[in-house]
Amino acid sequence: MGDDLVGPQSTEVTETTEVTETTEVKDAPVTLALDAEGGDNAPGEIVAGALLAASSSLRVLLVGRPQVIEPHLAGDVSATARSHISVLASASVISSHDEPAAAVKTMHDASIVVGARSVADGLSQGFVSAGSTGAMLAAALLIVRRAGGIRRPAIVTLLPGVRGPVVFLDSGANAECRPEHLVEFAILGTAYSRTVIGKAGPRVGLLNIGVEEGKGNELAQAAHRLLERSGLNFVGNVEGTDLLADVADVVVTDGFTGNVALKAMEGCAGAVFSRVRDAAGTGVRSKVGGILLRPALRRMRAGYDPEEYGGTCLLGVRGLIVICHGNATRKAIANGLRFGAEALRKGVLAGVEAEVARITVPGDPAAS
Repeated sequence: MGDDLVGPQSTEVTETTEVTETTEVKDAPVTLALDAEGGDNAPGEIVAGALLAASSSLRVLLVGRPQVIEPHLAGDVSATARSHISVLASASVISSHDEPAAAVKTMHDASIVVGARSVADGLSQGFVSAGSTGAMLAAALLIVRRAGGIRRPAIVTLLPGVRGPVVFLDSGANAECRPEHLVEFAILGTAYSRTVIGKAGPRVGLLNIGVEEGKGNELAQAAHRLLERSGLNFVGNVEGTDLLADVADVVVTDGFTGNVALKAMEGCAGAVFSRVRDAAGTGVRSKVGGILLRPALRRMRAGYDPEEYGGTCLLGVRGLIVICHGNATRKAIANGLRFGAEALRKGVLAGVEAEVARITVPGDPAAS
């Protein structure tokens, strides 16, 4: 199922942010495939999310067994939204119990495989699913294929930084990495920050156990040397306590560390909000204060709510892959579709190509 990832409610840029030109065309038509049978709440909530998001500027291809999907498109549904939804037939579903790569290679009629193939064949510009994350990663690599110059696509997550979103990767696609992979992640993150968020010259940081050069394990030390020579706007190491503190606009790490860090942040945020809620009910003054703070706390909590941003994207393949939480509701699915459409309209795929062409991953001088 989808990973427990953290992200902000919006990609709003602060007043001090320098904005670059993007290739965005407002409301340009986008076609996204959506796995109607992926996730804990499929197909009902998935189809309902498609109906919430579908419009003249966002066409949705619902991938799944027609006999399963069609009942949810009948009856009291929006005729306008329904007119922008088509069904792309598949015949089976990859479950969380299936070995991802083997399932993608053998289950050619599975919804995830058919959805990924729609991107590869040009029927859609991206694919959204709340199904097996492992199968989505395998399908992206085996069917959609890597973008030119990228060996390791990465899951990009937006963190709710104190002065705007922080692009964080890898969030779980690559548990084991080499130093040059982290440079590729920095290239992908820089492209995302430029095109989707609108940052000029995004600052790149390396997640580490200390800010001093020479800190960390062999991977971190070697990646630091490469990033210094990369031509990216590398600002050095970033400690976990500074992830949200406007030290860097893009922070890179391996997928194992990144996923652990994100889940720790999400758990900590949930615990803090729970304690605040409990404290607000302990007395009359606390209750009054809680009522006054409630709107602000709700806005702050939304920054950590997966329902608000819908999903995270796998960047570095020849199309946009959006991975939603396994328990995604209609709201999360709708927001995941809108999130993907916005990234495509802002030219994130072309941005990756441009950044790859601009930056050559250097070799580690210490290894020669």
